[in-house]
Amino acid sequence: MTNQPLLVTGAHRTGTTWVGKMLAAGGFAYVSEPLNVSHRPGVMAAPVRQWYQYITRENEENYLPAFQKTLALRYGLSAELKSLRSRRDILRMGRDLSIFLRGRVARQPALLKDPFAVFSLPWFAERLNCRVIVTIRHPAGFASSLKKLNWPFDFKDLLDQPLLMRDHLEPFRADMERIPHDDIIGQSALLWRMVYRVVHADKTRVPSMFIVRHEDLSLNPVAGFAQAYASLGMAYTAKVQETIRNSSSSENPVELSSRKTHSVKLDSRANLENWKKRLAPDEIARVRDLTEDVASLFYADVKWD
Repeated sequence: MTNQPLLVTGAHRTGTTWVGKMLAAGGFAYVSEPLNVSHRPGVMAAPVRQWYQYITRENEENYLPAFQKTLALRYGLSAELKSLRSRRDILRMGRDLSIFLRGRVARQPALLKDPFAVFSLPWFAERLNCRVIVTIRHPAGFASSLKKLNWPFDFKDLLDQPLLMRDHLEPFRADMERIPHDDIIGQSALLWRMVYRVVHADKTRVPSMFIVRHEDLSLNPVAGFAQAYASLGMAYTAKVQETIRNSSSSENPVELSSRKTHSVKLDSRANLENWKKRLAPDEIARVRDLTEDVASLFYADVKWD
């Protein structure tokens, strides 16, 4: 295992938390969502005002030094102390500071688990020397997860980023502008299509990118993660394998409650086809119609019924 940092990204609700924590079990310091608009300043110093913030050399002035500090596991204690507003903030500070300190003492490389970095993954690879793992989930599974949680997506966060629109998303402008605010199925299909169209294009810039399908990991977690560990040159120890088994055991819940959206303990095999129960046939057909041109690049062997 090298000291290179690792970025685990992909659209939100595609398994980035599970994959990130299972890989962190191999010896990384786990840093959660520095590009979340509500991230703690002690974790990453630069402010983030939009979901799925796009970073390139053209706008990296604030982000590059901030992420260099994060990847060096140098916690911004002064900024964090000034931002504290609640007991919850204090508890988060204790958790994050502990992760950073333990990581530095153990000389662990940082693992950034951040779905909101997916459009910026070439920047993380080229400017911060990150290895990159991308998670992907069947588009119907992605849509069903957002439907279950009642999580709409405001495309204004993407439309208000001129560099992102110029480089990647201009062909989708009209689709984003006309989609209704309460159309979660349509929103999820469009977001999935855009994210993974860009991921597919980025493979030429970041050929070492390793893409993991949520379904493959869920079907056989120990074998699936063995491939991910091998791609990173990491030792796949018995302890790591036991951690993975515990996270995906049939004794775990089949579904997560809305209060535990970031839990990694789930019956992974039973969770595989939950989307067939959550989505109506017409919703499945709609997601397929809206995403199949991109889905076929990743899911040519997977059925929709």
